[in-house]
Amino acid sequence: MNHNRVIYIAHAGIIAAIYVVLTALAAGFNLASGAIQVRFSEALTILPFFTPAAIPGLTIGCLLSNILTGCALPDVIFGTLATFIGAVGSYMLRKNRWLCSLPPILSNALIIPFVLRYAYHIPGSIPFFMLTVGAGEVISCFIFGQILISVLNPIRDTIFNADELNKK
Repeated sequence: MNHNRVIYIAHAGIIAAIYVVLTALAAGFNLASGAIQVRFSEALTILPFFTPAAIPGLTIGCLLSNILTGCALPDVIFGTLATFIGAVGSYMLRKNRWLCSLPPILSNALIIPFVLRYAYHIPGSIPFFMLTVGAGEVISCFIFGQILISVLNPIRDTIFNADELNKK
């Protein structure tokens, strides 16, 4: 296995682990699920701005988080799908730090309301859930995500070895 592949897998694994820990932390404060949710881990959805390894890392992290926090099967499937779509979109928009936050906000705001309504039978309308989930995602992905970009950007090459991984 070549050096770049090992780094890629290590980055993905570390991102997945951090996502799980941050989701567990949010769950401890009852913020990780429900109509109004602010998962601290969703701030990590900007990481495709730095490395493509964030796509599998975020996807696996979300999958494990949803399983470990006891989510309903549709949430495990479609919540993970929303995170995957958001991560791919963030990677595609990585040239613009402000736009890279939008795909996870949109994918979650469009997919998760149906999960809340039909998997968890939470009373309320889909448009209301789109608003509440979208608001939580704006807090996590845009506000916290942009802070994270500002903190990581000066050390991006040290942490992510950007030149090597972004050749993929």
